[in-house]
Parts: sequence; structure tokens; C-alpha cells
Amino acid sequence: MLPMTETFIFKGHRVAWGRTGQGPPLVLIHGTPFSSQVWRRIAPLLARHRTVYYFDLLGYGASQIGEGDVSLAVQNDLLTALIAEWRLNKPEVLCHDFGGATALRAYYLNGLRYAKLTIFDAVALSPWGSPFVSHVRQYETAFTALPAYAHDALLAAYLQGAAHRRLSDEALAVYMQPWQGAAGQAAFYRQIAQMDQKYTDAIEPLYGRLECPVQVLWGEHDAWIPIAKGEALAGLLSDQPLIRVAEAGHLMQEDAPEAIIAAMMEGRTWV
Repeated sequence: MLPMTETFIFKGHRVAWGRTGQGPPLVLIHGTPFSSQVWRRIAPLLARHRTVYYFDLLGYGASQIGEGDVSLAVQNDLLTALIAEWRLNKPEVLCHDFGGATALRAYYLNGLRYAKLTIFDAVALSPWGSPFVSHVRQYETAFTALPAYAHDALLAAYLQGAAHRRLSDEALAVYMQPWQGAAGQAAFYRQIAQMDQKYTDAIEPLYGRLECPVQVLWGEHDAWIPIAKGEALAGLLSDQPLIRVAEAGHLMQEDAPEAIIAAMMEGRTWV
């Protein structure tokens, strides 16, 4: 597990973060419904040549859960505040899912700039969302009141749906733990109920070549966001074609972590 030893207070809410390695700064941004623990097998390798910063989005993982806004509307402001707190100038960024939307919103709305952006299986282009998200938005109270055993079964099935390969018991335990118990269960459905395409619609018209190198990866078997969205996003943001990852679904960190490492290693000598 990645140690979450540091705390940042953002608008009165506690945000957990950590740092490892040495070298140029690299910021890792996870997606939903995950946490920075998606990087637990990846960050130690990247830390050989980078100072790796990772954090749990507001309302996720080891960060404070509770009432309030945990939508995409606030996550880019959190990222901007953290980068200021860390005194970073144009860090490299690696991001996934909602982390992709967060990095892009921070770029276009907050004026953040990056040395390089690697983005994969990202929430970025409309339409996105699923029938399950729509049901939770309509019946959040009913989902929150599910018996624990029913919630756990639903949660496990939902998480498995993100992966092409069968998730290990260890991975399921890591990803389920923050959303269990009364508070965790309520937080899980709260963050889903707050999902809204308007937060990417606000920046989609601005998409174009960034002021830094961009590489886009996508799992060929992503059942949450079709690979056609990856092709379209790469065409908008990058001078390079999409990197298609075989035998990977939406949760590439579990299905094909080696593809992420390979993309981050390109052009570098690693020992």
C-alpha cells in the first residue's frame, strides 16, 4: 500500500497525500470510484527517477468523507491548491478517469501548465455516465439505505466492471474498503449522485493541442468509456496517435500496469 502520511486542508476538508522518490516532479491523479492506491504497484517504479506526488481526491480514499461537494467542480481547484502547496512549476502529470477531467479542467480553467501529460481512459468527452449513475442520481437515498451485504455485492460487481481481467481479492479489498460502513456507503452513492457531464461540457469546446507533450492511452476492452472516445481525445489533444492497450479495460492499473510504466519510461534510461 502507498503510505498516506501527509495532510492538506482544503476549504476546511482534510486531504490525504504522499510523496516518494527523487527527481523531476510527477503528479498522479486517480479516478472514481478509486483512490491513490491504484498507483500502489506503479508509483514505486516511477519513483526511481521522479519525485512522485499522489493524493486522494476530495471525498475519496483516505481523504475526509462527509457532506459537501465532491464533484468535478471542486477537484481541479484542489489540484491547483496542492501544486501551489508543493511549490511545483509545470510538473509532469499522469491521470486516469476523473483524474483526466481534473487535470484538463485545471489546465483550461485554472491556468495550470504541465511538463507532460499522460492521460488514459479519461472522462473527457460527452456523452459519459451509465444507467447505473442515472439510477443513483434519481434514487440516492434508497441506495444509501441498502443493507450492507447488498451494497457490498453491488460495489464489488461495479468495481469488477471496470477491469477486463478478474480483480484479485487484494485489489477488491483495497478499492472497497473506503466505501464500506455507514459513512463509506453514503459517500459512495453521494459521489455518484454528484456526477454531472456539465463539468466536462464546460471545457470540451476548449480542447486543442496543449502547451506540452501529451500521450493518450486506452484499454481496448474499456466497457465504461469506449475506445472511440480515446481516439477522439488523442486527435484533439495530442500530436501522437492513441496508444491502444490490448487485454485491458478501464482499470488499466490492474489489467496492464506494464503499459503505463512503458509509456512513462519512453525516452528515458532506467536502471
